[in-house]
Amino acid sequence: MTERGRLVLAGAPIGQAGDVSPRLREALASADVVAAEDTRRLRRLAAELGVELTGRVVSYYDANEVARAKELVETLKEGRTVLVITDAGMPGVSDPGYRLTRLAVEEGITVTALPGPSAVTTALAVSGLASDRFCFEGFPPRKAGERARRLAALATEERTMVFFESPHRLEDSLKAMSDAFGPERPAAVCRELTKTYEEVRRGGLAELAAWAAGDVRGEITLVVAGHVPGETETDIDDLVAEVARQVEAGKPRKTAIVDVAKAAGIPKRELYDAVHRGSPTP
Repeated sequence: MTERGRLVLAGAPIGQAGDVSPRLREALASADVVAAEDTRRLRRLAAELGVELTGRVVSYYDANEVARAKELVETLKEGRTVLVITDAGMPGVSDPGYRLTRLAVEEGITVTALPGPSAVTTALAVSGLASDRFCFEGFPPRKAGERARRLAALATEERTMVFFESPHRLEDSLKAMSDAFGPERPAAVCRELTKTYEEVRRGGLAELAAWAAGDVRGEITLVVAGHVPGETETDIDDLVAEVARQVEAGKPRKTAIVDVAKAAGIPKRELYDAVHRGSPTP
């Protein structure tokens, strides 16, 4: 019986080739197959490192992930070593890798990792926000309504939250977070981490949204402080006024009540009663 191979998930540098570990250099040079999110980037990285890729190089990205994962599992079953590397960070963290890992585990194939840089933990470390408990939420939904609902569900999340976002959607996402979490909720926008123009902008969500209205470029990781229960007493009249503002802006009253209540961390029934004491149901 042929001995089964080994799947290696390799952390790639998020900005500086010098962050590559000696183990990754060795693994790139010796793997039977290197599955790369972008084969051109992989070859540039190998050239910078002075590493010769002796194994077969194949593409492994969102569009072909399902089919390619099945092919690579067959390669692993033949006893080969397959190394997976994405453009930056760890495979499987908002990048291809999860499906192949799951299939390999189901087949009893050994899965290991070469730890490396991660934008998630790097941003968390430099944000200045609590890092003892955190959650990674990936990219917020692109559509405004879906984004508002997702953020409203996170309004009382007590762990520090880490998001990815594209530069051209950053302002809208920060505004939506300001609405859902409150304008003063502390946050940090981490841009171009480890690169030449690295920048970390810290402040309240509303302040950061105003800053993001300018020309923001580069890779963005956003860190937002978690909800602190009982930190401040919420004035119910202020919440009623916020519901009124959102309704005036076009949001259905029921949806506005749910969103504002979640953001404030109070039962929606309590806010519903307060709203309807002040005005009749349309």
